[in-house]
Amino acid sequence: MPFYHKQGKIPAKRHTAFKKEDGSIYYEELVSREGFSGMYSNLYHLQRPTKISKVGELIKQELIKAESKHRARHITTANLDSSGDALSARMPLFFNPDITISVATITENMEYCYRNGTADEVLYIQSGEGKLISNFGTLQIKSGDYMVIPRGVIWQMSPSETVRMLVIESAGPVETPNRYRNRFGQLLEHSPFCERDIQVPVLQDPITNNDECLVKVKTQGGIQEYTYAHHPCDVVGWDGYYFPWSMSIHDFEPIVGSIHQPPPVHQTFQANGFVICSFVPRLFDFHPDSIPAPYPHSNVDSDEVIYYSKGDFMSRQGIQAESITLHPMGLPHGPQPGKYESSIGKKKTDELAVMIDTFKPLHVTEAALGIDDKNYPLSWLN
Repeated sequence: MPFYHKQGKIPAKRHTAFKKEDGSIYYEELVSREGFSGMYSNLYHLQRPTKISKVGELIKQELIKAESKHRARHITTANLDSSGDALSARMPLFFNPDITISVATITENMEYCYRNGTADEVLYIQSGEGKLISNFGTLQIKSGDYMVIPRGVIWQMSPSETVRMLVIESAGPVETPNRYRNRFGQLLEHSPFCERDIQVPVLQDPITNNDECLVKVKTQGGIQEYTYAHHPCDVVGWDGYYFPWSMSIHDFEPIVGSIHQPPPVHQTFQANGFVICSFVPRLFDFHPDSIPAPYPHSNVDSDEVIYYSKGDFMSRQGIQAESITLHPMGLPHGPQPGKYESSIGKKKTDELAVMIDTFKPLHVTEAALGIDDKNYPLSWLN
């Protein structure tokens, strides 16, 4: 997120001796993107952040493409039998080289730390509460939050109740949309959200014990386990532009018009190969002859995924909370029979949904096929 922030104690100058009261020094760590040319932050540790005491097992993971037809899908994720911690509970449903889309039901604390070394992560919190504790500090978790965790951040999730979430892993950086930022990186006046809506981590007291700590690192080949000689959350301060952050979908201000506005007005994030949009309660179009329901359209260059969070989904029938629809490129789709006509004259919508448009075709996993509505592709018949 392109704005400067700092927490805790930091020295007056970078790369200088930052001394403790006993005369010893704190250890600086630079976390940066694009080598030394992108966003970065500097963290200051009680101990060296490189003290690995054991290289453990590599737990191989591979996403498998299921053999499936090219068709629209309705995936009822509420029917998935998933539980565990924020890593073990994940059930991948769709993927391509740019993105992996999963859902998870979090019932347990993470008894280890986790670092994704290959992807940025966006966690959309469908329900539940808890804390996301990282080496940058703690973020509170609540329903409707987008938790944005850049690659390389070390974190744990501690739910205070069951957390159900949508998980988006991005091979490239997750950013706010270019068109909503000025040349200085500030979100523009007409952006549907601003920096006031963004929550940054609050640095907790550094962990000072010398107990070993297991850190699971996601690599291209799977999960590599490392044991560190101390806990990585021994940070006394940090500053920079690179850190985990969150914002609530409820703080996204919809853009409306006299006629139906296209999906880009709902864009919330951009990444290499896909965008994320937020559909929130909003007033409908106010032209006297407007049709509020989205017009039928063909996805020529993208696959469209919608995660239905809650509310009245005015263009769909048979959809429940936590359903996911996939409308693949090359096929027209739109409101189902009667929904187009019945939307005329309506004043507002009360739906909440997350849309992901990808610019490469998505592969479907066996887990997704197991909860797929086989009759959905025929649901546009009268």
